[in-house]
Amino acid sequence: MNWRKILFIFLLSMVCYAQENRLFWDGRDWNRVAKSVNYNDQITFKMKTAYLHGALDGRLYGYLKTWAKDQGLADDVFGETVDYLSNRELVKNIDYFYQDPLNSYIPVPAAILIANMYAEQVPIQSIETYIDLTRRWINDLTLDLDTLNYSKLLEDKLMKHHEKQFNRFE
Repeated sequence: MNWRKILFIFLLSMVCYAQENRLFWDGRDWNRVAKSVNYNDQITFKMKTAYLHGALDGRLYGYLKTWAKDQGLADDVFGETVDYLSNRELVKNIDYFYQDPLNSYIPVPAAILIANMYAEQVPIQSIETYIDLTRRWINDLTLDLDTLNYSKLLEDKLMKHHEKQFNRFE
């Protein structure tokens, strides 16, 4: 009887502390920033701005790496304007965007694009279509992750690494 209680407590703790697959920082994380700094507006703004700078720097890095291989592809993939707004305007617009609970699962990089689309006065129908497609995409991606065979993924990654090492020595 005692081992059943221990097993129950163990299983309950496993369920309580289980983590979901996370790919991106999304609206839930964005809205959690203020709480993590005791709702200090200045620190909240600095943290959100720092995240945006990192995301935009990462985007620039991705663009430059892609551009080195294929300039046309880089221009097609990274052609959206993401620096139309000032930091303060961007943070304010993303805060407003994430007030809608339906948007909480949309990744912050997509929210950056959406905020800039609103600022550039892109037709509302186009923005709504983009938001719907992004919601569908992130939901499908999350479902795919939940059914993903991680051992196959690791094996593929190992094989790719070995091929890269092998090609380096040729």
